[in-house]
Amino acid sequence: MRVGITGHRGLPEEVGQRIRAALREEIEKYAPGELVGLSCIADGPDSWFAQLVLEHGGRLEVVVPAAQYRVGLPPWHHPVYDELLDRATTAHHTGRETSDSQAHMAGSEVLVGLADRLIAVWDGQPARGYGGTADVVAYAERMGVPFDIIWPQGATRG
Repeated sequence: MRVGITGHRGLPEEVGQRIRAALREEIEKYAPGELVGLSCIADGPDSWFAQLVLEHGGRLEVVVPAAQYRVGLPPWHHPVYDELLDRATTAHHTGRETSDSQAHMAGSEVLVGLADRLIAVWDGQPARGYGGTADVVAYAERMGVPFDIIWPQGATRG
């Protein structure tokens, strides 16, 4: 089973803890040898999911939206990004150079195209910019990829 992740970045720590617990529950539904996690490994839900997939014994495939993607991530996240990319069995690239909203959406489209199922860490609100979580969920819906939404009751993005 190939399961992709999309989700909001920059979440408050308390919300992040609840989401990590919910992601763990989702991942544990799959047999370790049958699970392939698909992630762009940005800070937040993308990397939490990737780490949990690997801890569970699954395989990780990374989608790199642009050649300059890593540079656009927070510097404190670079070691995590590098480790996850090193541990991935495959890296899929969009061929884009600049890490912008179009590249992020292109990466999400590649991810959805590879997935049997998508997990969305989503508050149900419209995207704050093109390529946001709401756009990825809408794309998955158009492509017929089933998705599960994780959002803790009463949580806010901050």
